[in-house]
Amino acid sequence: MPIPDFQSIMLPLLKLAADEKEHSVHEAIDRVSKVFSLSREEMNKLLPSGSEPQIDNRTRWARFYLGKAGLLESARRGYFKITARGREVLSSSVSELPERAKHQ
Repeated sequence: MPIPDFQSIMLPLLKLAADEKEHSVHEAIDRVSKVFSLSREEMNKLLPSGSEPQIDNRTRWARFYLGKAGLLESARRGYFKITARGREVLSSSVSELPERAKHQ
């Protein structure tokens, strides 16, 4: 399976936060890797720059854009949690996030 783009990671990441607890970015990367059934090789595939694994980078970008859209917020350094708006979006039984949330 190809490594998912950050837009594909956004909904699983929001669902992870649905329990209203604080979650670390490292926990999110692990969960996303499992949701998309990534192999160890895929999880270790680096960006062209060699600076970090692609899945780590894409999960961080998904978290960033969910924050910009007001669906997640920083709880403390390296941790995030769902916002009231994020809960509203999930309660609407979405199968994917609106395009607007992906590009804010």
